[in-house]
Amino acid sequence: ADAAWCVCKPETADAALQKTLDYACGARADCTPIRRNGACYDPNTVRAHCSHAANSYYQRKGQAQGACDFSGTATLATSDPSNTGCAYPASSSASGTSSTPATSTPGTTFTPTNGVLGGSSSSSSSSSVS
Repeated sequence: ADAAWCVCKPETADAALQKTLDYACGARADCTPIRRNGACYDPNTVRAHCSHAANSYYQRKGQAQGACDFSGTATLATSDPSNTGCAYPASSSASGTSSTPATSTPGTTFTPTNGVLGGSSSSSSSSSVS
């Protein structure tokens, strides 16, 4: 299988990207690297953080079909989005957890309600852990 990465679409509005970011980080994605002082904190943009979280989620789901959709905010890429000091895993084994099978999370369909943010208007809402 060719390597694939899940990245957030550049044309998506930041509000929708923030929802995807919050969802992925709350659903098994490894979001430690995109917190302040993390290896992937820079560039500090919602899209960059969204892509890292979405990719982590996708890899941890074993690259399952449909695991990189997030209501149309993300898409698969065949070029490595990693940058200096910030690696995007290309497989579930590289993302740190292989202990839980990809089939153990039922009901993870992601349906935002009209793109309304739950009061998290600031881009730092997902990096509350200092």
